[in-house]
This record gives sequence, C-alpha cells and structure tokens, in this order.
Amino acid sequence: MNLARHIRLRTLVAGALLVGLALVPPVAAAIGEPYYVTLFTRIVILAIAAVGLNLILGFGGLVSFGHAMYVGIGAYAVGILSYYGIGDGWIQLAVALVAGAAIAAIIGLVCLRTSGMAFIMITLAFAQMFYFLCISLKQFGGDDGLTIAERSQFGIFSLTGNVALYYGALAVLFACVAVFSRLVRSRFGMVLRGGRSNERRMAALGFPMLRYKLTAYVVSALVCVIAGMLLANLTKFTAPSYMAWQASGDLIVMIVLGGMGTVLGPVAGAVTLIVLEEILSGWTTHWMIVLGPAIVLIVLTSRKGLYGYIVERDERRGGASP
Repeated sequence: MNLARHIRLRTLVAGALLVGLALVPPVAAAIGEPYYVTLFTRIVILAIAAVGLNLILGFGGLVSFGHAMYVGIGAYAVGILSYYGIGDGWIQLAVALVAGAAIAAIIGLVCLRTSGMAFIMITLAFAQMFYFLCISLKQFGGDDGLTIAERSQFGIFSLTGNVALYYGALAVLFACVAVFSRLVRSRFGMVLRGGRSNERRMAALGFPMLRYKLTAYVVSALVCVIAGMLLANLTKFTAPSYMAWQASGDLIVMIVLGGMGTVLGPVAGAVTLIVLEEILSGWTTHWMIVLGPAIVLIVLTSRKGLYGYIVERDERRGGASP
C-alpha cells in the first residue's frame, strides 16, 4: 500500500507539472496577464536545452560547460538565414541541425578522448571560441546581436503568435521527455549509464564506449540546437550572450536543482529556477544574493534534486526507475 501510494505521488507530481505547463496560456488569458505566456515559453525552451544536456550529464556523467554553444548555433541559424530573407522554418531547422551535428561530432571526437576536469575545460574552451567568433561577425551585429524581422514559418503552422510559439515549444518538450524516457531504458541508455559507473568494465565487455558517448553527445547537442531556434523565435533576436559560459552554467544548475539522471528533473529545475528569479527580482535588485543561498539550501536538503528526491524514495521502496 505504501509503495502504491508513493508511486501515485510521483505520477501526480509529474502529471501536475506537465498539465500545469499545458494550462499556462488559458490561465494567463483568464487573469489578464499575457506576460506569463512569454515567461513560461522561456522556461519551456530552457527546459528543452536542460533535458538535452541531462542526457550526457545525468545519465552519462559528462559535465559539459559548453552546451550553450549549441543553443547559440540554433539561434544564429535562424538569425543569419532571416537576415538573408529566408524565413522558412524547415530550411532553418535543416541548416541548424546539419551545422549542429557536424560541429558536435568534431568537438565530441576531441573532447570525449578526455574525462573529468579536462573534459569540462575543453568544452568550455570550444564554447568560448564560438562566443568570440560570433562577436567578430560585425555584419551580423557582433557583440550587439542581430534582430530577427519575423518568426519562422512552418507552412500551415506559424510561430507568429505567442500562444502558438508556446504550444510549439511545449510539444517539443513533451516529445523530448517521451523519447528520452524510452532511450534511457533502452540498451543504449543502459550502456551509457554503465559507462558512467565504470567505463573500463563496459569497454572490457565489448562495448565501444567512444561511439556510444559520441552519439549521446551529438543527440544532446541537437536538442540544444532546437532550443536555440525556439529561443531566437521567442526574442526575435540572437546574440553571442546566448553562448556565454554563464548560460551553460544555468543549464547545469537547472539539472542539479531538479534532479540529475531523471528525465523530468531538468524540467522541474527550469521551472523552479526561472520562477524564483522572477519572484526575487520583483522584490529586490539584489535578487542574486538571495537566489544563491536558496539554491544551496535546496540542494543540501535534497541532494538528488527536487524531483530526484521523489524518484530516490520510490527506488528505495522498490519502484521502477523514472
């Protein structure tokens, strides 16, 4: 009975989170606050990027401090193509994914031959290289960024309206959660998690770990590329700041706050972090002084993260993994 009650609690938390996100636009319209649609669109987009990064961070044990670079690549794909008058979203998506996959594969082949602190520093170095490359692109705004004239057009589905963009981003998030839920339970996911625990043993069993890690790295990067495209459509703007190391740090904080190694943890972390930022910034201009200790307190009291704490208790009682 206790196990069943706890499983229901975990299901209720996940269901309430996803249903709550789906109800944001009608609730915002009912209370006359359309700003909340824009705010939660940003939350959903960052949650997509965090879910992507969590594949290698939470399940693969690879701490990448450069995944904001791929968010920037997706944003610049929209911005640069729009600059030349190409507003077709399918073309923008294809260019962004091809560019992101090629760059991720090359960088991954270099970075994944290292581990630990070396991996962190190399991913950071590559991200900073692309950051300063974008600053040097004076034709596309340089450090000031690039304004995007109009949002992407996907045939009959247009992202022009804020509500349409929100539900488009939410559909991508739901798809990522569904796909990754199955992926981490598959043979691929089991090998990836086994490599996190003991890579040498997995290699001795005959698994080509570099190939598995590289595949996970590229998939993770492509999810962040899609998040970058959505972010550019939200703000109708792109800038090198999207690639800054602080942006990568924010994604890591979301994952840790929500729960590493859980599919829904990054979503819970993104909602918690951005909502806390919004509330505290309304109280004081020095909101970061309050936010920092609040995050530390949450992490210390729930070391597996907010959603991860529920999952951990479920596992202790013999429940299935999330």
